[in-house]
Amino acid sequence: MQIFYDPNDTEAGLKLLEDITTNAEAIQEQVLHQILSQNSGTQYLQAFLDGESDKNQQSFKNKVPVVNYDDIKPFIQRIADGESSDIVSSQPITELLTSSGTSAGKPKLMPSTAEELERKTFFYSMLVPIMNKYVNGLDEGKGMYLLFIKPEIKTPSGLMARPVLTSYYKSQHFRNRPFNKYNVYTSPDQTILCQDSKQSMYCQLLCGLVQRSHVLRVGAVFASAFLRAVKFLEDHYKELCADIRTGTVTTWITEAACRDSVLSVLHGPNQELADEIESECAEKSWEGILRRLWPKAKYVEVIVTGSMAQYIPTLEFYSGGLPLVSTMYASSECYFGINLNPLCNPSDVSYTLLPNMAYFEFLPVDDKSHEDIHFASHSNTEDDDALKEDLIVDLVNVEVGRYYEIVITTFTGLYRYRVGDILKVTGFHNKAPQFRFVQRRNVVLSIDTDKTSEEDLLNAVTQAKLNHLQKPSSLLLTEYTSYADTSSIPGHYVLFWELKPRHNKEPPELEDKTMELCCSEVEDCLDYVYRRCRNKDKSIGPLEIRVVSLGTFDLLMDFCVSQGSSVNQYKTPRCVKSGGALEILDSRVIGRFFSQRVPLWEPLGLDS
Repeated sequence: MQIFYDPNDTEAGLKLLEDITTNAEAIQEQVLHQILSQNSGTQYLQAFLDGESDKNQQSFKNKVPVVNYDDIKPFIQRIADGESSDIVSSQPITELLTSSGTSAGKPKLMPSTAEELERKTFFYSMLVPIMNKYVNGLDEGKGMYLLFIKPEIKTPSGLMARPVLTSYYKSQHFRNRPFNKYNVYTSPDQTILCQDSKQSMYCQLLCGLVQRSHVLRVGAVFASAFLRAVKFLEDHYKELCADIRTGTVTTWITEAACRDSVLSVLHGPNQELADEIESECAEKSWEGILRRLWPKAKYVEVIVTGSMAQYIPTLEFYSGGLPLVSTMYASSECYFGINLNPLCNPSDVSYTLLPNMAYFEFLPVDDKSHEDIHFASHSNTEDDDALKEDLIVDLVNVEVGRYYEIVITTFTGLYRYRVGDILKVTGFHNKAPQFRFVQRRNVVLSIDTDKTSEEDLLNAVTQAKLNHLQKPSSLLLTEYTSYADTSSIPGHYVLFWELKPRHNKEPPELEDKTMELCCSEVEDCLDYVYRRCRNKDKSIGPLEIRVVSLGTFDLLMDFCVSQGSSVNQYKTPRCVKSGGALEILDSRVIGRFFSQRVPLWEPLGLDS
C-alpha cells in the first residue's frame, strides 16, 4: 500500500494521518495481503504457505514462524553472496541495510528495495504537517540539521551494505528531492555526503553559523551526534570565526565539492558576524549557547528516547530552554511511527505507529521486568523469552499499560521478525496505538549507535582476564559491573572491577600497563559497531576500568536489597543506572585506567 501527498499541504497531511489511523485495522489487513500476494512465491514463504489458500491472515499466523536474526541470517547471507533476491523478496534487493545490532561480531543485514525508499520518503513527509500544527512559521527559515553518512561495505554479490540513514542520504529520493519550503537546510548536500566526518562536521557548522539569522530549528538524528557537534564547535569556534571573518575556508578542508559548496554559502568576508559569534562562544559558560547562537530557533530536534535519554540533562543545559523534540521511531528493519505531540516533555514521548508501513504484531512481555528499572535486566536471553506464539496480538488489539516486543512483516522480505525493541502502550490515536520506547532487549550498554549485550560484555571481560590478569599479574577478578558515562563528550564505557591477589589478602598491586592492556583487550573483543564508533566515527571515548576496593560488591548487594531486591534471587547487575549504586561504586575506587589506543576496525567484506 503506497500513499503520496504534497508535504507542503498541511491540511491534506493531517487529514491523511487521521484517515490511516482511523482505519488502522483494515489497512493492516491490506498490508499483509499485499505482502503475501507479492512474495508468496519466494523460497522462504513457500516453505510454510501452500499457494492461494494460504494468502490470508490466519494461515500466515498459524504457519509462518516467529523468528530472530539467527533464523533468517542464512537466507540474507545467500543474497549477499550473489544468489537471487527471490529467496525472500519478489522485488530485487537493491541494497542491504546494516543494523546497529550485530550477529557473531558483524553487523546484521536487512534487505531493502527501491520501493522501500518511496515508503520512507512518505514517512518523512508525514512529519511536516505534525510540526506545522504545533510550530508556526517553519516555512520562513531554515533548519540547521547536522546529517552524516557512514562507511559502506561491499558484499560478495556487489550489493552495498550501509546504515539506513546513509542509504537515504545517498539515494536519489534525498538528493533530487522536490523543493519543500518547510524542509530547507543550511547544510549543502555536498557537506552531508562528505566521507570525512571531521570535514563534514566543520563545513556544516560553518554554514549553520553563517546563516544563523535564518535558522528556525537545530538538530541531528541522535542526541549523541548533536552533542558531539556542540563539543566540536567549542573546540573549533575560533577557526570557524576566522573563516567567516575572511570569507575563506580553512586549508585542511580538502574535499573539493565540500569546499566549493561552503564558499558559495559564505559570500565573502563578514567581520561583524564573526565578532558576534566569537563573543558568544568566548563566554565562560556555554549554558544556553544554542539559543544565543541561533536566536530564532524554535526547538532542538533530536531523538532522546531509549538509550539517548541519558543525554537530556546535557542538552537542556546547552539549549537555553528550547524544546527537545523527538519526531520519529525508526530502524534499519522498518520505519515505525511518529510523535503526534512533538512539544511534549522528553520523558513523555510516545510514537503512533503508522499502519501502512509494515504488518505489525506484538509479543507480550512480563511487565515486572520492565517497570522503572534501576539495574539492567540480566535474564533477557533467547532461552528465557519463553516465546508463546498464541499470545501474539495484532496492532489494534494491544492493551494500554502492557509491555510488548514488536514483531514485523515487511514489504522487503522480513516475515514475523522480532526486532528486539520493548515498547509500552501509552494510548491510542483513533485506532492506532501509541508506544513509549522502553529498551532494546538484552542491551546493557549504549553510547551512540552501539548496542552491547550482557553476553558481549562477559566475553570481552573474560578474554581480558585470561590474557592479562591470571598469569601475568596473578590477580583474580571477583566481580564486575558497568555503566555508560555520558558526563563528557563523547561518552565512554566504564567497567567497575573488584580485584584481589590470588595468594594473599592484601590490597591488589595495580600496574598501569597491565590494567591499560585490559582496557584495550575489552575494546578489541567488543563488536563491529562499537569498534567503528571508537575508531572511525570517534563517537565513543576510550574505555575505562575503575578498580574498587574489596567488599564493594557486598555493599552493592546490600543497597540493592534495601531497594527491594530479593536476597535469594539477587544477581550482580551487569550495568548500573541508579545514582545510589554509582555513588557506592565511585566512593570505593582505588585506581582508574583507560585504553591507550583505539581498537582495530575496517569495513571488511561480509563473506560467510
